[in-house]
Amino acid sequence: MIQDIDTEKNLFIAFEGIDGSGKSTQVKMLAGYLQSRGHKVYSTYEPTDSRIGRMIRDIFNHREEGDQRVIAALFAADRLNHLLHSEDGILHKLKEGYTVISDRYYLSSYAYHSVYVPMEWVINLNSMSKDLLKPDITFYIDIDPVSSMERLTNSRASVEMYETLSHQQKVYEKYREAIEKTGKDENIIMVEGISPAVEVHNFVRKATDDYLALKK
Repeated sequence: MIQDIDTEKNLFIAFEGIDGSGKSTQVKMLAGYLQSRGHKVYSTYEPTDSRIGRMIRDIFNHREEGDQRVIAALFAADRLNHLLHSEDGILHKLKEGYTVISDRYYLSSYAYHSVYVPMEWVINLNSMSKDLLKPDITFYIDIDPVSSMERLTNSRASVEMYETLSHQQKVYEKYREAIEKTGKDENIIMVEGISPAVEVHNFVRKATDDYLALKK
């Protein structure tokens, strides 16, 4: 965590995983749990609702065209704005005493964009975000691509650009590669994601409590 945030309680937590892994559900469940324990919690996600984030969503929904290098660069810009915005930025929220929980952070870029461009290029592109703030905990929800696609097709009327089985399989492998490449420098906790949401949450909750206990 950046040096000028001095607190024993608030954390920056990121959830990662392929589409349909259950990240959003776990963000909500962990936020509710921490709030019940007296934490101020700010939940957020990437891409954001900023103008940059909306541009990314327009590409995902086929309303705009975008080269994969452009998409990777837009994500990096959206992420920096996500960190540095003077009112809603992650760094600002941490300084205000919030625990921030984000649905995706730079590990997502490493995995998704490196399907199309070299991973080292993506890592370098996001180096400023990493220098500004690394998560206290990154929960990687591990679920096989077939199961994730079943969840997506059962819960949505349509899918986005990246939400195909062949792409999910590629991203799944890239996540493994990214964790192997960068995991020694990160606190990444692997979570078995095929279990019921309550069981996954119980694991996440215990890991978070254990981390908080170490900070005291």
